[in-house]
Amino acid sequence: MPSLQWIPKVMQIESNEAEIRSLIKSEAIQIEGRLVDASNATLLGRIGDELVVIYKPIAGERPLWDFPNGNLASREIAAFILSEKAGFGLVPFTVMRDGPYGMGAVQQWITIDEELDVIEFATQDDPQLRAMSLFDAIINNTDRKYGHILMSESGKLYGCDHGVTFHEENKLRTVLWQWAGSALTTSEIAQLNFIRDQISTWRLETLITTTEISAVISRIDRLLQENAFPMPNPDWPAIPWPPY
Repeated sequence: MPSLQWIPKVMQIESNEAEIRSLIKSEAIQIEGRLVDASNATLLGRIGDELVVIYKPIAGERPLWDFPNGNLASREIAAFILSEKAGFGLVPFTVMRDGPYGMGAVQQWITIDEELDVIEFATQDDPQLRAMSLFDAIINNTDRKYGHILMSESGKLYGCDHGVTFHEENKLRTVLWQWAGSALTTSEIAQLNFIRDQISTWRLETLITTTEISAVISRIDRLLQENAFPMPNPDWPAIPWPPY
């Protein structure tokens, strides 16, 4: 029997969304504040009267012992590209551009459902969360906290803060472990094969190293070989701290 061919869902970019993306790419950003809980400079900005964005200047990145300096913004962009190209649709529109404090990642702000208990929701067997769990396994997300899980007012799930991703070593840390060891579906297997076949066309080498891209392929191969979601790495903390 032939294997299922994965065809990523066409991201429905309506005319107003296309206009929003164009504004985020090029228009001036007015800084209105800073997210004080963030470990790196994370600035709240506005474009025009209504468009809110998050701006993370490279100059405000704190050095990390296990990631190269000045590279976190690039990983944010790489996560967006993989999410979009592979049909996950989990990362808000994100672009590298100049801003008031130099080059950095600029991401569309998501207005969340304030009534949702994120911790309670994140423990459920929800298909959007399952997709996020698979996405994190692919990009080797080392910081999927509850606070990085965003449910929009329309019920669409998003994730944010993907600066510490794509490391070549197994560093997966997440609060979404409810599918650990669970068998992959035929659709997930097809999606993984699609990513493996197409990733070389996505120009991620301009953002992360070729070794890290090879590690993505290796992780996909391991997922396919085991036909299951990954288990926690016994030599690495399974959950980021703090988890919120």
